[in-house]
Amino acid sequence: MPGSTRRNRRGDTPPPRTGGGETETLRGFLDYLRTSVAAKVDGAPEPQVRTATVPSGTNLLGLLNHLTFVERSMFLGDDVTDWPATFQAVPTDSVADVLARYRETVELANQVLDGCTDLGAPIPRRPRPERPAPSIRWALTHMIEETGRHAGHADILRELIDGATGR
Repeated sequence: MPGSTRRNRRGDTPPPRTGGGETETLRGFLDYLRTSVAAKVDGAPEPQVRTATVPSGTNLLGLLNHLTFVERSMFLGDDVTDWPATFQAVPTDSVADVLARYRETVELANQVLDGCTDLGAPIPRRPRPERPAPSIRWALTHMIEETGRHAGHADILRELIDGATGR
């Protein structure tokens, strides 16, 4: 079968086999996507990692920077006032800096989620009275969608940079 040979040659990691519960499934897929997108940025060469290779201006390092802000907003309650600016890493930040910040944010977000037992309950740490907190279920589903969408972008951008493929 050509597809399976190609997949093995690319080094793809299959989706996780999680427990049967809804929480385990949602968190398992989110962590899988988080790991996948971070792996796309890890080892990417400068300056290509921050150079736009598509007309929209999107770049690989900016995607991971953006996802860090999304995680912080969703799970840690940070208020982001300029979402378009989150798609650009600070010029002095290295790949290692942005990766470390993303991984630290994911760890903090997971600590918040570890204390959440009811998927229907609102996300804690949302000090925005004008905007009610979404449910934990909605937040996890949104983060799977957001991270998966940008992981797909990262796949294409990394391949354009240096030909690296696979998860």
